[in-house]
Amino acid sequence: MKASKLAVSVAVAALLAGCQTIDPYTQESKTSNTAKGAGIGAVAGGIAGALIKKDDRGKGAVIGAALGAGVGGGVGYYMDQQETQLRQTLAGSGVSVTRVGDTIILNMPGNITFDTDRFDVRSDFYPVLDSVVLVLEKFNQTRVRVSGHTDSTGSQQHNQALSLQRARSVTAYLESRGVAPLRMETVGYGEDRPIADNATAAGRSQNRRVEIEILPPSA
Repeated sequence: MKASKLAVSVAVAALLAGCQTIDPYTQESKTSNTAKGAGIGAVAGGIAGALIKKDDRGKGAVIGAALGAGVGGGVGYYMDQQETQLRQTLAGSGVSVTRVGDTIILNMPGNITFDTDRFDVRSDFYPVLDSVVLVLEKFNQTRVRVSGHTDSTGSQQHNQALSLQRARSVTAYLESRGVAPLRMETVGYGEDRPIADNATAAGRSQNRRVEIEILPPSA
C-alpha cells in the first residue's frame, strides 16, 4: 500500500499547488475552495482506486485520485464562481457575503431590510434582492435557506414570530421573482442565535437580520 499512498500524496500535492490563488481582499496567497474540494475528492478516489485495481495499486490510486478530484473540485468551483458574482453584485449594498466551507451566507441587516417591528420588505431593498435572484437563477443547482433573527428586546414569543414572518417575506419575494419554492427553506430563530452582544445598541442592531444561506447542490 506504500506505493498507492505515495501516488495519492503526489496527486493531491500537484492539485493544490496548481490551485493557489491571491485573495482579492487580503492580497494573500490561499488555496481555493475548489482545490480543497479536489484534494478531499482525490484522497477518497485514490483509496478507492487502489482497492479496486489490486494488480497495480499505484496506478489505481492515481486514476482514482484524478476522478475524485474532478468531483470534489466541481462543487467547490461552482460555489467559488457563485461567491465571486455575489460579492461583485452586492458590493456597497450593506449586505455582507461570508463563505463557510461550501456554504455562502448573505447577512441582510434589519435596518435596511425592514422598518422597525415590521415584517414586510422595504421597497427600497427590492433592487438588492433582485440582484440576489439573478445570481440564484444562474446557479440554479444550489439550495437556499432563509432565516430570520431578532435581538432580545421584547418577549421571546414575539421575537420568534417576527423572525419567522420576516424570513417568510424574503422567501415570498424571491419566489415572486422566479426562485423555485422547492429550492428554499424558511426558518425563524428569534433571539436564539445572536452574533453580537444584546447589551449594547450596536450589538442589538447586528442581531436584527435575515440571512440567506446558499447551500451546495445535494448529492
